[in-house]
Amino acid sequence: MYNNRKIIVVMPAYNAAQTILKTCEEVKRQPFVDHIIIVDDGSSDNTEEVVRTSIPDATFIPHDRNRGYGANQKTCYKAALDAGADIVIMVHPDYQYTPLLIPAMAAMIGNGLYHCVLGSRILGGYALRGGMPVYKYISNRVLTFVENLMLGAKLSEYHTGYRAFSRELLLSLDLSSNSDDFIFDNQMLAQIVWAGCVIGEVSCPTKYFEEASSINFRRSTVYGIGCLLTGMDYVLCRTGLKKSKFFPPGKRNILHHNPAE
Repeated sequence: MYNNRKIIVVMPAYNAAQTILKTCEEVKRQPFVDHIIIVDDGSSDNTEEVVRTSIPDATFIPHDRNRGYGANQKTCYKAALDAGADIVIMVHPDYQYTPLLIPAMAAMIGNGLYHCVLGSRILGGYALRGGMPVYKYISNRVLTFVENLMLGAKLSEYHTGYRAFSRELLLSLDLSSNSDDFIFDNQMLAQIVWAGCVIGEVSCPTKYFEEASSINFRRSTVYGIGCLLTGMDYVLCRTGLKKSKFFPPGKRNILHHNPAE
């Protein structure tokens, strides 16, 4: 716990047998972590066997089939809230994002500074040094620039998978209507900005290697288009030109900019 707030780490897993044990071992070494929840999205490798055999103290939830990255996260957050989490931190089990930042991210929420904290690969210039392909780096920077203009935010990136949330924030969001695919990430951040939250960021070194998860060029393109459409929806809803299930008028600025205010 941190400041009497229960901290649960969630891991959306898919074909992570080669890296999940190493990731979990490092997560367990971090202070404040009370529990780990792993949701397996219908992996075709032996992820389930590794978890059940080598990580028996984690809660393991298998999907009966591959439902998508967004659907995996929905299960993760619901399970964490049901388990009484006050702070939920999502760590990918592919060891691309270092678990060493868990204490810092937990403290930023637990001390009442933010409702949401992101581990940014862009801050500090770690992305290219960590092996991010140049085309992905350029796409990330361009999309982030456009999205900041649309949402009126000032994030260094919208596309990191390393995220921490307060219980209050997760309970305030309607995630059920969001996509079950990768665009879920972007929709969720847009909803958080809509809720009136300033999002905190910490510089996060990352590693790109063969076992690390990644989406191909075609799906990256679909994701990029989805990000732009989400941003356009946000703009139209903010100006009153459109109504959307993602950005309902009654949910505008429902949270203070940060819990400390």
